[in-house]
Amino acid sequence: MPVAVQPSELLLPLTLAAGAGYLLGAIPFGYLVARSKGVNIFEVGSKSPGATNVRRVLGSGPGNTVYVLDALKGTLAAGWPLLAASLFPAAETMGYVGLAGALVGHSFSCFTRFRGGKGVATASGGVLVLLPFAALVSAAIWGVVFYATRYVSLASILAALSLPFLAYLFHGGSLALWVTGIIGAFVVIRHRSNIGRLLSGTEKRFERKKPEDKP
Repeated sequence: MPVAVQPSELLLPLTLAAGAGYLLGAIPFGYLVARSKGVNIFEVGSKSPGATNVRRVLGSGPGNTVYVLDALKGTLAAGWPLLAASLFPAAETMGYVGLAGALVGHSFSCFTRFRGGKGVATASGGVLVLLPFAALVSAAIWGVVFYATRYVSLASILAALSLPFLAYLFHGGSLALWVTGIIGAFVVIRHRSNIGRLLSGTEKRFERKKPEDKP
């Protein structure tokens, strides 16, 4: 029979997961990659350090690099407790808490005066570890919406909103449902200005950056 874990025994592991997740998420890869190109990403484009703005300003190479690095933050934050499951009780719960910490860190980084991105890449990396089937279908939804509309924001919002339903469908469990619901709500809230522009018809579609448009 499994040994019952007392709430007091979870406090330290969950605090550790949240703290480590926050610090991983707070690494401002978008800012650092843009700075290496001589650009302060907080002063150009949408002024977001997310992969989409980096790609718009600097092109696909730096933008894709930022996306991969931001996704890796979520992967590490959610994944390391699972790798160390023999050392901690409730490793899966730690993974979810770590991912939540990474999302907060990415969006409100202590290294950039609590500015950050919207958390889509970081969330996708963590969800892929914790809920792989839900993550893959959500990514497919993102791809279909984006290529149909060329709106990154709309694709991200609909992919995030699909997560709780996909988590319940493929993985079950109340923890997965609650956490993906929170992630979905978080991503939508971070896109609130985009939602306003979508409704008013002023949201910019994503266009490929031409070589001659380099800053």
